Amino acid sequence: MRDVLDELLTVWQAGGTAGLSTVVRTLHSAPRPPGAAMVVRPDGSVAGSVSGGCVESAVYQVATDVVTSGRPQLQRYGVSDDDAFTIGLTCGGTIEIFTEPVSQRSFPHLRVVADAIAAHLPIAVATVIAHPQPQWLGRRLIIGQETEHGTVGSPRADAAIADDARGLLAAGRSAVLTYGPDGQRQDAGMEVFVAAHAPQPRMLVFGATDFAAALAAQAALLGYRVTVCDARPVFATAARFPAADDVVVDWPHRYLAGEIARGAIDTRTAICVLTHDPKFDVPVLEVALRQPRSGYVGVMGSRRTHHDRIRRLREAGLTDAELAGLSSPIGLDLGARTPEETAVSIAAEIIAHRWGGDGRPLRATQDRIHHDG
Repeated sequence: MRDVLDELLTVWQAGGTAGLSTVVRTLHSAPRPPGAAMVVRPDGSVAGSVSGGCVESAVYQVATDVVTSGRPQLQRYGVSDDDAFTIGLTCGGTIEIFTEPVSQRSFPHLRVVADAIAAHLPIAVATVIAHPQPQWLGRRLIIGQETEHGTVGSPRADAAIADDARGLLAAGRSAVLTYGPDGQRQDAGMEVFVAAHAPQPRMLVFGATDFAAALAAQAALLGYRVTVCDARPVFATAARFPAADDVVVDWPHRYLAGEIARGAIDTRTAICVLTHDPKFDVPVLEVALRQPRSGYVGVMGSRRTHHDRIRRLREAGLTDAELAGLSSPIGLDLGARTPEETAVSIAAEIIAHRWGGDGRPLRATQDRIHHDG
């Protein structure tokens, strides 16, 4: 829902009703992950996508019907035996899509969700997508770290869902959970889709260079919240890095240590050191590699610079296990030359690191295209 939240909120604030279609379950090579959403506005216009084009027309019609009837629907779409281009997925996968009407009446706590996401606070939206009693469909519970809003229909069900949703939220994962009709564990009858809206992953770029500007722009496209940090105030300015969310003037190692101390670094965080200067990059790498929560740590430099840097880091006491977490030289071998091309190679390596890819051309592989991480 995050990708269509602005459009959905505009309709909601105006007192209208939108049709919201959300991917809740996927099998095999589905084109969009759970949580991907499409909104049909009251004027018939569309925002977002649930399949990259394969079944959008069919989902559009369902969304229109749901707004008219007020009754949510759960639909499954898979490859068509007769014609893969008629309400089917040409990729051969299967997706389940839950479509519901969204208005101030049906979703009174949408503003709570929007405010939490805007404040970079974790929040989960748990929606009943299947139940023996039709009146339960579309009921939802909003779960924050210490707060809950709404109800799915009973205190027992709310308690079970809230507990499990916080686990998914901590993992940054959306999923369908199954319970008995009243929230009984190890039972069936009710299905609840939990859309976990964890804060945006962070990218910390150290070094206010042209390469940093290109990487900040690339990272922003990938959904990262980008911070550029450099100790030189003449270079670390907001005007030079319009794609960055924050530009910080500080010694890199001191800033990173402070972020670690306040719990602002997690396993999804990407740390990219582009300083080209040992007095900056060695101290910040010491800090980055000695704490276990960084998701990715990479540093730019030539082969000669790499060997000299590794020597310096060993002299500083870093172990082989700690150094194994360093991507150096940073990026995949794409033959990149310009800052923009280099940014793509760095982003590609970060994506591969996150999802378990190996960087080979897809035509050279026989495995599934989409990795689960």
